Amino acid sequence: MAEDGNLQIGNSNYNGEEEADPENNTMNQLLLKRHRTLSSTPLALVGTKVSHIESLDYEINENDLFKHDWRSRSKAQVLQYIFAKWTLACLVGLLTGLIATLINLAVENIAGYKLLAVGYYIAQDRYLTGLLIFTGANLGLTLVATVLVVVFAPTAAGPGIPEIKAYLNGVDTPNMFGATTMIVKIVGSIGAVAAGLDLGKEGPLVHIGSCIASLLGQGGPDNHRIKWRWLRYFNNDRDRRDLITCGSASGVCAAFRSPVGGVLFALEEVATWWRSALLWRTFFSTAVVVVVLRAFIEICNSGKCGLFGKGGLIMFDVSHVEVRYHAVDIIPVTLIGVFGGILGSLYNHLLHKVLRLYNLINQKGKIHKVLLSLSVSLFTSVCLYGLPFLAECKPCNPSIDEACPTNGRSGNFKQFNCPNGYYNDLATLFLTTNDDAVRNVFSSNTPNEFGMVSLWIYFGLYCILGLITFGIATPSGLFLPIILMGSAYGRMLGTVMGSYTKIDQGLYAVLGAASLMAGSMRMTVSLCVIFLELTNNLLLLPITMFVLLIAKTVGDSFNLSIYEIILHLKGLPFLEANPEPWMRNLTVGELGDAKPPVVTLHGVEKVANIVDALRNTTHNAFPVLDGEDGAATELHGLILRAHLVKVLKKRWFLNEKRRTEEWEVREKFTPVELAEREDNFDDVAITSSEMQMYVDLHPLTNTTPYTVVQSMSVAKALVLFRSVGLRHLLIVPKIQASGMSPVIGILTRQDLRACNILQAFPHLDKHKSGKLR
Repeated sequence: MAEDGNLQIGNSNYNGEEEADPENNTMNQLLLKRHRTLSSTPLALVGTKVSHIESLDYEINENDLFKHDWRSRSKAQVLQYIFAKWTLACLVGLLTGLIATLINLAVENIAGYKLLAVGYYIAQDRYLTGLLIFTGANLGLTLVATVLVVVFAPTAAGPGIPEIKAYLNGVDTPNMFGATTMIVKIVGSIGAVAAGLDLGKEGPLVHIGSCIASLLGQGGPDNHRIKWRWLRYFNNDRDRRDLITCGSASGVCAAFRSPVGGVLFALEEVATWWRSALLWRTFFSTAVVVVVLRAFIEICNSGKCGLFGKGGLIMFDVSHVEVRYHAVDIIPVTLIGVFGGILGSLYNHLLHKVLRLYNLINQKGKIHKVLLSLSVSLFTSVCLYGLPFLAECKPCNPSIDEACPTNGRSGNFKQFNCPNGYYNDLATLFLTTNDDAVRNVFSSNTPNEFGMVSLWIYFGLYCILGLITFGIATPSGLFLPIILMGSAYGRMLGTVMGSYTKIDQGLYAVLGAASLMAGSMRMTVSLCVIFLELTNNLLLLPITMFVLLIAKTVGDSFNLSIYEIILHLKGLPFLEANPEPWMRNLTVGELGDAKPPVVTLHGVEKVANIVDALRNTTHNAFPVLDGEDGAATELHGLILRAHLVKVLKKRWFLNEKRRTEEWEVREKFTPVELAEREDNFDDVAITSSEMQMYVDLHPLTNTTPYTVVQSMSVAKALVLFRSVGLRHLLIVPKIQASGMSPVIGILTRQDLRACNILQAFPHLDKHKSGKLR
């Protein structure tokens, strides 16, 4: 498409003079010079795999087949559909709860026996043997997790939450919710967490819950789908989106035993589109998860789960702690919020740099991914085992009810290398599982348990590990590493305050963890409820809300949330909720001018023209026009590429140019077939005689596509596109003149991204109001 050089509005033109600030322009004033056509890159990083990205069809395709199928549904079929949705929501919660229990049992037992073996040799003063066993076991577990991810399912790396956010935003993430990905995620999470790496299983559990939901909705893996009749209702992107939302909420609930927090997490963090019916089903799924977890906790408390004990299912109960506030407590609580926002934004900034470096390393091949993971595991193991030797032994306090010292896999006063009657506070934090480490830091009524030097070492090490561990080729979550860091500086501040505050040091650790999570992830409501359900102390609500609001406000003033940074780093075309201010001064008509001319089809089209459109373009939809005497004057609708391919494969051709009857299309196609994604045009062979035949596109065309007038601002079009969950948005002329096409352009997700618009309109760059990405 030839470039126009200058874009004109009215009688004004751009002559190179100093331009007015587009923030103050009206829609009728001078706009900006376009330097190049609007373009985009359909590639993104899913897990650790570069994939071709497409958008999802959340819009209802209201063609003749859909309308007939909807009208013909009986009341029994409608009830069957509703019952099936609630049944699947129940199954999502049930299976997520069972798998979460399996992961926790496996992690606690594997890590427990490893720590018992290490403790046995430490008790005999065979420290080198203990180091070799500790390091060797961790390297072996890390190797298993990494090899599974690298060889079988690269999309299982990382937490999976950014990809889930993108999927619910309308981006198809290939192989993200497959059976292989789920299995590798389960086994890899067990290996990575049991290896003592500074990562959690919370993010992977969200991904696992989403995989379960997707597989249930489509009837199983792609190659072995169950063809039950009632599953046909869910053979569309809209219902699968709702199920995956339920799965993500169930994953958070399974990780923290927080049903309400899981629902709010899905609403606040991952879901783009929400409604009251989905809220009820999501809450139902999380309720089922809690019932399953509660049942297994009762079984495990009776000693039938090996070394599981009280660990694994994260629960930091501080309900027995008396919470009292005084005016002087406002200062340290405010400082925790400010520190959380600053440290959270700094962590996001540094992690962004580390992830960019890791991407360069991972591009070198599979062996480099494995070596990177093993290097991190070796460094982690040596630090966790060696640093406790720097700590001084502390005498046990006889007034404390807990056992002191302890030599088992868990406990709040680890003896390690100390004589009887003494404990090593660093070993208490390092030589245990991450869940128990947080539980120890959160411990209440122990003001002198941890020394300030030990807390600084603990904080510094987990800051380093939190940066270098996330990004390796293993399933990993960010929740627990951030909790570990935040709880450390919270406890340190509580120690400094000493007798000047009435708040327990364990509660300071809770507030520190909450503040750092808000400063990094920028969540407030869901985090507040999760921490209330974690700590089981409603009296913490006021100061927790206060801390979260301060931390989020401070963090937002520096950079984006960690998940938004990862989305941009991966190249996933996520549409933000708030358009850039300069988008108000750019019209969709001008945006359409920056694209190649729109490819349209006639209502009754020749097969050769359809083949030509499919072969020479990669468009996923084409406007269908009608008119008399060959002049296209009426927009009939929009037809999908997959439906055109289906027509060619079934050879639904006509010898003459005519409209078909309603029964003809129902005889050849079913709504279930049209719901399937089939756009592989390469294996379709059309003879020369068939090229001259015709296809009636009217019955397969979506007759109610969303359209915008060419004078609408890009900001308004973006809000419409994101809110409704569209894949295509047609641009129609403001005035329909004789001989003018009823469609002058078509916008997709990539066209509405700020970065792509700025490539075509570079003059807008210096007026960007968004934060530096």
